[in-house]
Amino acid sequence: MPPLKEQLRADLTTAMKARDELRTATLRMVLSAVSAEEVSGKEARELTDDEVLGVLRRESKKRREAAEAFGSAGRAEQAARELAEGEVLAGYLPAQLEDADLAAIVADAVTRTGAAGMKDMGKVMGAVQGVVAGRADGGRVAAEVRRQLG
Repeated sequence: MPPLKEQLRADLTTAMKARDELRTATLRMVLSAVSAEEVSGKEARELTDDEVLGVLRRESKKRREAAEAFGSAGRAEQAARELAEGEVLAGYLPAQLEDADLAAIVADAVTRTGAAGMKDMGKVMGAVQGVVAGRADGGRVAAEVRRQLG
């Protein structure tokens, strides 16, 4: 079993013993999503740490989007719950890049690809995504690329 999945299971056990309802529910949800991913497709397989991180990123994004939806609908309590679940998940994800670091990576990619305008956004995005690899949300990356190309 990959170390990240083992860590999630161990943390779930710890949270259950501590009667931490939020952490327990969040970790159960993530482990359920990991299990669903493992059995999807033509045959069951064990996910690698990178694939488990992908599931964590996807679930974290779902929490952010749900919190925004609840917040705009005036349901502050549910929005706060979603944000709290997102914070639990953030503990397992790599640290996010600072804005200055992201800007430097994008500037380097623009220089390397020879991008001249918005028509080259796809080339720059491809180059940047390989470097940031989950350390920055795609929306943040796209916004910075647009800013520098526009």
